[in-house]
Amino acid sequence: MNITTRIRTDLSSRWKLHRFERFLEHHTDSLTRRFGAAEAAVMRREMVEEYRALIPQVPDIGGRRNPWNSNLAATPMALAVHRCVLRHGGSANDAGEVVVGYAHSLIEWVPRRLRPRLLAPRRSAAEKEARWSQQRRYADDWVAAFVDGTGQPFDFGMDVTECAIDKYMRANGAGEFTPYLCHLDYVIAEAAGVGLTRTKTLAWGCDRCDFRFTRPGTTTVTWPPEFPERSCGRPPAAAAEPEVPHD
Repeated sequence: MNITTRIRTDLSSRWKLHRFERFLEHHTDSLTRRFGAAEAAVMRREMVEEYRALIPQVPDIGGRRNPWNSNLAATPMALAVHRCVLRHGGSANDAGEVVVGYAHSLIEWVPRRLRPRLLAPRRSAAEKEARWSQQRRYADDWVAAFVDGTGQPFDFGMDVTECAIDKYMRANGAGEFTPYLCHLDYVIAEAAGVGLTRTKTLAWGCDRCDFRFTRPGTTTVTWPPEFPERSCGRPPAAAAEPEVPHD
């Protein structure tokens, strides 16, 4: 790594840490309610240090050339929160509430009238992302196929058969938390005025994540999540008792 690259990397890491610290300072009331003010303050400091250690370990999937790179780059924040919450006796649901709160705080920065344009998935972008993934340049990347919605009750979709986030979380022993990260797709769809349906996710051990989008449309987010994908598309009566995802 030459000096210019090292400086850019250091500046990027500092910016990411600063952004994470600001979020923890202003948008983690759920930690205080769950653990008390004193312990929550300790946890916030631990999360920052955990995240600091994780930043350099993010797998390379092509950087800015990859249209999905930012999704994976943000995942260590969630892993840092999850690890710290578990160390303090909390649950995946407790950590999920923090991460969902973070997503909502980011969405609030986007003016409501601009959210459909800036947050909604686009057919052209989905086709581009699928083509990129089919090149399979990076082992830790996504692999997806575009689904045309012509004649279907949706506009377009994506069938994701490999997920970088799922791989990363399982490799770090945190597969049980990945469904909460998948839940963020619904949070974004609701804010963007897009209908999102999904009956399967890799996080629940299914064979794919079957995204189906309708624009405009309606998505209703609940907390705690209902996790409709846990049955992998089987009717509830035919589905076995769901298990926590394994690493």
